[in-house]
Parts: sequence; C-alpha cells; structure tokens
Amino acid sequence: MAFKHLINYKKFLSLSAMLLLLGTNLVMAQAASSNSTATDTGNTSAQSAGMWTSVGYYTLLFVVICIAVAIIGKIFKVYDLTLQMQGKKGVNWNNVMATCFIIFLGAGLIGVYYSFSVQGGMIIGDAVSVHGKTLDSMFWTTFGITFVVFLITQILLFGFVFKYKGSDKRKAYYYPHNNTIEKIWTVAPAIVLTVLVVFGFLTWRKITNTVDAKGEPASLNIDVTGHQFAWELRYPGADGKLGKKNYKLVNGTNKLGVSYDDKNSFDDLQADTLVIPVNKSVRLNILAQDVIHSVYMPNFRVQINAVPGLPTYFKFTPTATTAEMRNKLDQPDFNYHLYCNKICGGSHYNMQKLVLVVTEAEYQQWLSQQKPYLTDQLKKELKLAENPLYKQTVLQTRLASIN
Repeated sequence: MAFKHLINYKKFLSLSAMLLLLGTNLVMAQAASSNSTATDTGNTSAQSAGMWTSVGYYTLLFVVICIAVAIIGKIFKVYDLTLQMQGKKGVNWNNVMATCFIIFLGAGLIGVYYSFSVQGGMIIGDAVSVHGKTLDSMFWTTFGITFVVFLITQILLFGFVFKYKGSDKRKAYYYPHNNTIEKIWTVAPAIVLTVLVVFGFLTWRKITNTVDAKGEPASLNIDVTGHQFAWELRYPGADGKLGKKNYKLVNGTNKLGVSYDDKNSFDDLQADTLVIPVNKSVRLNILAQDVIHSVYMPNFRVQINAVPGLPTYFKFTPTATTAEMRNKLDQPDFNYHLYCNKICGGSHYNMQKLVLVVTEAEYQQWLSQQKPYLTDQLKKELKLAENPLYKQTVLQTRLASIN
C-alpha cells in the first residue's frame, strides 16, 4: 500500500514539474511578446498589453510558488512515509511548524527593517503650516506607541509558539481564566487609546475651530469649487470680501453662480493658480457642484471633503514659501499642489492645481494682475449697465481711487 502511495507521489511530482516548466516558459514567452510589441509599435495598445502581461506574470508566478510549496510538502510526506516503512520514527511536524514560525518572524522583522530603511525615505517632509506641526506630533506619538506594541506582541506570539511547541516530554497546563490578567490587558489598552483619542479630538477641534469667532478673521478668504474634473478659484477684490453665490445662477458664463445682487461680487477675481502669502491665515471656502471631491494639500497637512450642497472650509497658515522650500530641498522644480483625494470619476487624476506660497509683496503684485470674474460678456448677459447697485459701486470705486 505504501509503495502504491510512492508511485502516486512520483506521478504528482512529475506532473508538478511539467506544470512548473510550462508556467515558466509561458511567462517568458509573454514577456518577450510584450517587449517585442512595445518596441515595434510603441502605442497605447502595446502599453495596455504590457500591463496585462505584468498581471499575468505575477499571477503565474504565484501559481508557480504554490506548486513549489506543494512539491516540497509532498517530498516531506514521501520522506516521512519512507521512514515509517523502515520502522523508524517519522518527521516531527511540531518542530517543523515551530521552525517555520520562527523563520516567518525573522522574515517579517527583515521586512519591517526594509520598510523603514528603503520606503521610509519616501515619507513626505515636515509640515509647512502652523497646525501641521501639531498633526505631525500627534501622528508620530500614535505611530511610536503602536509600533512598540506591534513588535512586542509579534515577537511574543511567534516566540511562544516556538518555545511551547508540542512535545511528548510535557503536557500543556490548562489555565482557563485569570481576573488580574484580564483587567491588565483590558484597562491598559483602554487608557492608551483614550489618551490618543482625546489628544486627537482636542487637536482637531483646535484646528477646525472658527477663527472669526475669536475676533481673528483670516487674512485671506478664497473660494475653492470642485467639479468633474477641475478646481475653480475665486479671490476677493479690493474690498477684501467675496460676494454671495447661488447655485441657481450657474450657467456657461457664470460657472460658479456668483450673485450680483451683492455688491461685494463686482470686484471678485478669478485665478488659475492658488497663490497665498506666507505667514498669513488663509481660509478656503470649499464647495462641490456635482459629486464628492476632497481638497488635499499634503505639505500643509490640509484635507477636507468638498460635498455638494454642504459648504465646508479649512483654515491654515503656511510657514515656508515655495522658493524657500526649493532651496531647503535643493529641488529647483519643487512645487506645492492642490489635489482631489476622492476618486470622483474617470479623469480624477486631472484635478490638480499649482499652489504658490509667496511673500506679501509678491502676492499683492500677483493679485493686481488677475482678471475680474465679472467679464464683459457676463455684464451684457446680466445687463449690469442698467443696474443701479452696480452704477453706485463703480462710482464709489472711482471716487476712492481719486482720493
């Protein structure tokens, strides 16, 4: 009977070896075909084929690894049966499994070290906003605690499996319950988590608390409106105030729905680049016209959703200009960016805006060059030449400029 099993295992090994060779040859053939196609055509379809070849490559590689593991397992099984046929003691699977656990622990610790030494260098740099430094402090505190707990628990977990593996020389001790231990591993994590949650709550409350309620209005108020697939920016004019908006007024010319029943709207400006002065409080009024988007500026540690029908805002103070960061990082092409951090559709990747942090003088110079949101075409559509409020506002502006 044992001999019959050996014959079956030989057949299995032969079949596995054939599949292994077939898979390897197929992978090599696909890779060669993909490279040849990409070289010859160099078009989009070739790139797509290359992508799917990569998927096929890793799928086949996974299958090959599974087959290799199965082969090794069968070899051990054949070896075990052979020892039993010879009247010898078989393989001690408890030792085998315990050794595998230790190897897995070692590989895991090497992976952790690799993540820190290689991928750790990819982490984004220090925050360049006032509140960002507090967020970073909270992040590293949380990370430090969880990392230490992770190391201790994993080493104990795998170490105990190895040390107390099954053995004929001892029996397991039945230890069903201990109130003291239960209290320790319930209360201690609860205290740590409570501290972290309260710390996070107070930090977030401080960040999102309205500055205006304290008599400290933001130095600059900017509208950021998201739609598929772009961000629209609106700056206040000489009066320093943004005019009101009404979604019912949105059309091809008035794409933000600015209401001109409000005199503050007449001098509002539009911009293609988000330019903000350094060390000045900035409030972003965040809106969405279609689906959920998310304002995300990682260097400033700014992220908040743009929800249709629910205006949100975020206040922050940048602490380093773009030029200063270029010098600090020694990257002449460095720039801040505004991204969308919600997958909002097929062209989600297009939702990017260049962000420039400049000095106050540079900001005022840039602002003086921006075009008004109220274009000539929009004036004609709204017939503002006949609007008394518009005439009065224009007259007051001219008198102020003369004085």
